[in-house]
Amino acid sequence: MTGPPLIQRLARPWLVVDFGRPLRALSWAPHRPGPVETRRVAWREVRDADLTPKLDAEAWLAEEMARETLSDAVGLLTSRDVSSRTEARAEVEGLCAACLATVGLGNAERAGAPRRSAAAPAGHGTINLVAVLDAPLSETALIEALSIAVQARTRAVMESGRRLPHPAGGPATGTGTDCVVVAAPAGPDALRHAGLHTAAGEALGRAVHAAVAEGARDWMQTYGRSR
Repeated sequence: MTGPPLIQRLARPWLVVDFGRPLRALSWAPHRPGPVETRRVAWREVRDADLTPKLDAEAWLAEEMARETLSDAVGLLTSRDVSSRTEARAEVEGLCAACLATVGLGNAERAGAPRRSAAAPAGHGTINLVAVLDAPLSETALIEALSIAVQARTRAVMESGRRLPHPAGGPATGTGTDCVVVAAPAGPDALRHAGLHTAAGEALGRAVHAAVAEGARDWMQTYGRSR
């Protein structure tokens, strides 16, 4: 299967993905959030104890990114071992999507449920993913693609069997610190939509679901019975 390249460089505590060319990206990442142009996304692995209440995590990450000459990249933070990454690809009607994810469920939450204290021990706690389409997307379609990636992540988490502790109980839908990055080329023939009724949305949903589901299975097998 062909598709967008995800050239990886793993050197803990860093995992860096290079698209091979600048793409339009959209995220709420702690470093370079919002709509930006970039060719790289970088994960910085940390321990929960590193992120003290007094630490300005965004400023600290910016300094770390600059030290690694990654200031132009979108930057993510995770307490999950970055070597645990999972990758999946999907193709629908000749349109390809790829997803790379690190999945931790210690910091599990459910949308709308009473939130737990951010200071509570989480342990390998978050989901970070980057999803890339090889077709140009309009700004509107990129926003829609972000929503599809979030839906696919949520579906994978709910299928994992991860449940919240009492008194909230019930299935998790994500974690309190998840971050999703979607990226695609820009161009004059950009797709206007990337929803569930489109090939772009289907390919993206398949790739994200597969990558997050694999990562969630791995986490549940290692930690799930003890949490």
